Amino acid sequence: MTPSPVTQPLWTPSEERIQTANLTRFIAQVREKRALPPMGYHDLYRWSVEESEAFWSEIWDFCQVVAETKGEVVVEAKDKMPGACWFPQARLNFAENLLRRRDNADALVFRGEDRVERRLSFADLYDGVSRLAQAMRAMGVQKGDRVAAVLPNMPETVIAMLATVSLGAIWTSCSPDFGVAGLQDRFGQTEPKLLFAVDGYRYNGKTHNCLDKFKALVPELPGLEQVVIVPYAGSKEETESIPWACTLGDWIQDFAPREIQFTYTNFNDPLYILYSSGTTGKPKCIVHGVGGTLLQHLKEHQLHSDIKRDDRVLFFTTCGWMMWNWLVSALASEAALMLYDGSPFYPDGNTLWDFAQKERFTFFGTSAKYIEALNKAGLNPKSSHRLDNLRTLASTGSPLTPESFDYVYASIKSDLNLASLCGGTDIISCFMLGCPVIPVWRGEIQSPGLGMKIEVFDPDGKAIEGETGELVCTRAFPSMPIGFWNDNSGARYHLAYFAQYPNTWCHGDLIELTEQGGIIVHGRSDATLNPGGVRIGTAEIYRQVEQFDEVAESVVVGQEWAGDIRVVLFLKLRDSLTLDKALTDQIKQKIRQNCTPRHVPAVIHQVHAIPRTQSGKITELAVRDAIHARPVKNDEALANPEALDEFRQWANIR
Repeated sequence: MTPSPVTQPLWTPSEERIQTANLTRFIAQVREKRALPPMGYHDLYRWSVEESEAFWSEIWDFCQVVAETKGEVVVEAKDKMPGACWFPQARLNFAENLLRRRDNADALVFRGEDRVERRLSFADLYDGVSRLAQAMRAMGVQKGDRVAAVLPNMPETVIAMLATVSLGAIWTSCSPDFGVAGLQDRFGQTEPKLLFAVDGYRYNGKTHNCLDKFKALVPELPGLEQVVIVPYAGSKEETESIPWACTLGDWIQDFAPREIQFTYTNFNDPLYILYSSGTTGKPKCIVHGVGGTLLQHLKEHQLHSDIKRDDRVLFFTTCGWMMWNWLVSALASEAALMLYDGSPFYPDGNTLWDFAQKERFTFFGTSAKYIEALNKAGLNPKSSHRLDNLRTLASTGSPLTPESFDYVYASIKSDLNLASLCGGTDIISCFMLGCPVIPVWRGEIQSPGLGMKIEVFDPDGKAIEGETGELVCTRAFPSMPIGFWNDNSGARYHLAYFAQYPNTWCHGDLIELTEQGGIIVHGRSDATLNPGGVRIGTAEIYRQVEQFDEVAESVVVGQEWAGDIRVVLFLKLRDSLTLDKALTDQIKQKIRQNCTPRHVPAVIHQVHAIPRTQSGKITELAVRDAIHARPVKNDEALANPEALDEFRQWANIR
């Protein structure tokens, strides 16, 4: 359901902001080179999807991609999805692009939950990558080998990734809160030659030892030759009981910094393997290419996020979420990465804002749930912290509610580009995101990404406007996966994205295009509710429920009932509150008033916890299976699988 009409944007960029934006400079460059008429942002977008070859070539030039050769051909088979091949003659190295700067300015600033602070310059970063790459080359790591990591968001993780891809090898990572089975489900498929493993990590005031986990995991990984233990938690346990293990310090002690020997790869050679959440079976191993990832991230950073040299960029993320890969690419724009590991609410909700003030963040990225939690906690960074340098606040992970838009401008900063993002692991980037030169409207993502021809389809594959439908992309783009690991025929890849509509990427989100040119996301289409045959996006219900201070979290699903589907809402309440008839009636009334009677849950039930994936996303599908007494196909993909027990019990007494 579309939010109530608004007549004024929440934020409009100043003329100075527009004139100094990278995007404005890009438009001027394109117009001059291509002899184009005057154009604003929306004109540029139309040109970028209609003339996609010219657009992506201009992105390459504007962002000054470092390469052995670009080649003459921009794309082959451009009308095929899958099948389009971008820059087939290009040769480049991903790490070389991220290590183009070597001075003494900050490259990485790290803060851990226990207040440990570290700072590496661009020169330090280069030297660290050089030493590690030499050690990896000496053990035989080469192009095409997989290197895995189970590490926090810390400097060693960035260094290890860059060393890996400097050799043309493939990087894959998970956060250290994954269990043994979850790690085996992922790395068991991709078979790394080398594993970087942390001794432990801290979260919410507690230290978690990881060495026992690796003792169990390592013997189960075929093809593994070396384990490098990265000290962080100060574990006193010995590493000898872990096969093929040594510490990072011992492994690189014989290597001094020198010029890095970058291995050049094809544009479409593999760079990263990322994993789907795995809630419906073993995770899909999604392979992303060198050039497509680089080009898409450069576009999103420099044009959509207005990231410039010396900017200071944080995205609060773990190494098991694609936003970590997205964040690290900001080095290619010569910006400094702000790395944080731990709980954003330990010891209180000011932790990240203290970091932002001290280090003068220019870009702050986080999840929609974090912004909602700040609001419910009554925090007001605008009055408690100096955020003079902050230009952009980005949000992703789930739809950002209109009320969260209000909160950001009222309580964080009024002169701010609030950039809601929507994309994901599947494309290692965004379909829709922010834009520094156009207004922000309440509850809307500002714009489709340049070069991303998104449309809204009905179930019959017809484009619709002003209605809710499937998010699709009808033109090929460089950051499409190059495939799934061990899917030689491409059948699983095709089934995941292209089976529903021929030659069209179907992403699995319900969206609506607005008259301002923005986008409203209504939730995942695979979790669509269908009471009485009417399609309802779950985000519409969440938006109403999350306005109640009593509610900490919620999940809404459809349950098969009496030959139809009924809507069931589960609530986790705050501060040991108990759901009573008064609160139940208030929630139903608010949903009825602001949505439709069809949206009103038939049942509202209180639970103690709501299951989440390892990347922190609420999993509606697992809840739906549990309340139907169906097996959850892969509860190892969940951070708290024990939470499902309560839903299973509820199913039995319904």
